[in-house]
Amino acid sequence: MKKIIYLSFACSLLLQATQVELEAINVEAKVDTEVIKDVHGEDIKSADLAEALFKQSPSISLVRRSGIANDVIVRGQKKDNINVTIDGAKVCGACPNRMDPPVSHVLTNNIDYIELNEGPFNVEDFGVLSADVKIHTIKPSKELSGDINLGYGSWNYKKAAFSLSGGTESLRILVSGSAESSEQYEDGKGDDFAEQIQREIDAGKVSVRKNPQYQEKYKDLDAYDKKTLMTKIFWDIADNQELKLSYTANRSDDVLYPSSKMDAMYDDSDIYNMEYTLKALGKYSKKFDLQLYQSEVEHPMSTKYRKMGKKIYMTHALTTKMQGAKLKNSFDVGNHTITAGLDYSLRNWDGGYFKNDKPLPEKFFHSIYDVDTENKSLFLKDKMHIGKMILDMGLRYDSTEITSANTKQQSNDYDELNGYLYATYHANNKSKYFAGVGRSSRVPDAKELYWIGAPMKMPNGSMKAMSIGTPHLDATINYEFDMGMERQFDDATFKAKLFYSQLDNFIAYNASKKMNRYENVDASIYGIEMSGTYIATESLYFDYGFAYQRGKKESPLSGQSGTNMPEIPPFKYNLAANYDWNESFTLRAELVGSDSWSDFDAENGEQKLDAYTIFNLKATKSVAQNFEFTIGVDNLFDTTYAVSNTYKDLILLPTVGNQEVMLMNEPGRYLYANVKYTF
Repeated sequence: MKKIIYLSFACSLLLQATQVELEAINVEAKVDTEVIKDVHGEDIKSADLAEALFKQSPSISLVRRSGIANDVIVRGQKKDNINVTIDGAKVCGACPNRMDPPVSHVLTNNIDYIELNEGPFNVEDFGVLSADVKIHTIKPSKELSGDINLGYGSWNYKKAAFSLSGGTESLRILVSGSAESSEQYEDGKGDDFAEQIQREIDAGKVSVRKNPQYQEKYKDLDAYDKKTLMTKIFWDIADNQELKLSYTANRSDDVLYPSSKMDAMYDDSDIYNMEYTLKALGKYSKKFDLQLYQSEVEHPMSTKYRKMGKKIYMTHALTTKMQGAKLKNSFDVGNHTITAGLDYSLRNWDGGYFKNDKPLPEKFFHSIYDVDTENKSLFLKDKMHIGKMILDMGLRYDSTEITSANTKQQSNDYDELNGYLYATYHANNKSKYFAGVGRSSRVPDAKELYWIGAPMKMPNGSMKAMSIGTPHLDATINYEFDMGMERQFDDATFKAKLFYSQLDNFIAYNASKKMNRYENVDASIYGIEMSGTYIATESLYFDYGFAYQRGKKESPLSGQSGTNMPEIPPFKYNLAANYDWNESFTLRAELVGSDSWSDFDAENGEQKLDAYTIFNLKATKSVAQNFEFTIGVDNLFDTTYAVSNTYKDLILLPTVGNQEVMLMNEPGRYLYANVKYTF
């Protein structure tokens, strides 16, 4: 019976998606979108969204910096090359060293589902170069409902989370919150953060001239302490009017980043969002949406906990604010669904250096000097049904101005016209084929244009601050072609995708330069992704996925000879077996693995990483409808491995000569348990 139900559900999604179940998070993979569902209910191991995404999708790789607040790579692209929104609001981190990437400003207990859109096939949002990640948080309900989660894991990991929702037919309110903390995790060799640093020092890889080791009184600090609160109000003003208001506060304290020189004293963010919807206004307005949002982030990072900061410690404190507005209108004309809109955003990024909590003199204080990035755009989309084919088209015009409060730094203007054409052909009720071509762009950010490094003492005793940014960078343009197919069998599903991306003026980091280290270079990336499911019996089913990408610069960077693109992960795979013992008890065993890095950007800090395979187990038991108990173990065999390479656009620990810099290993064997009460 379970097999029949599962197949019936899969068939019902055939025209739109293929469903598989990954670590009890249902993943609905549309032709151009992968949807990771029920994150709030099922991904209970920790609040780190990047780690959760890494386990769920083979096309996503992890950039490990800490026990929490990590970053992601999608199809060999990260940072501003992928766009991240939370309920439609664009959120940016304040740290130029990516200690607080956008995905770190929402915790898994607040997430309902996530859309991963690969390729340049989105004209509604600014800066979608190669992919975008749309995070949708949980919604309030009219019935009084909620849940309480309590979790405990290795290295004294502790978590408590709750959500409470209720209201009337027209007014619904939700409150959600969580708190969690953890000691420093240990890698497969049993080394915590301080011990990993010492191992690199003993191996002669990390310089002790400015000792990055933790001071004795700080070496046992917790890895992080993180809290969040989210509130929402949904008001149905009339049958055709809806107002949504939300506020999210994230507070993180003492987040340790062992492979960097600095740790975050705190990382605070506030996200305000308002959405107003009108429906059925007339022939030319089926749905009218207005959204206003603001996100603010504060991020001071310091050497205070390190031996180099025992007497004199440096702090780099930064803030960023993103304000945005979007207006769009949708209507039908014949077999066309047309959406037209306006999009506006203004990002401010500011930061400076402190010595023992006192600002450096004005000449040396600013790192990013009160920079504004203002974008104004128009977009138009059309979805057309022609027999068995669905044709999606989009156009977007962007006008962007970037200005610095430092009059010595030039302003930059960028005007771009982007668009795409995407076709899906439903051959029959079991097969569909798709192909798309698109052009997208993204402008340089303030770090890449204007960033000034901390002042250094010169041999003659004077102080000098280097301009790391390059103020005349061009925007990066992506010309991409995607194609693939989906197939539904009696007991299985299969999906394959190919892509080729031509990147004009890719913004690369050149470690061979002392100043103006970012430069434009033409490059290309291509790859393949496959995924699917196989149902063996009524109780046993399997899911799988793998991804492979390669990338090349068309010519070496200035003063270099290599052409390998940075941060292109090797072949990666996810395999899992799921067993439903009965309706209340499920088991899951999964393998997550990767080939070794054979092609990497050695001249800019990357190094060969070994292949790895880790084995995870999880069991979930429901009791009396209201309680759910989960136990699990990740990295069962305590493997020592690293997934994050050492591209020098991130400032990692001081190096000895040109030797490889410190790799940060992944956690060793991790045991966890969780109890959830739902009402």
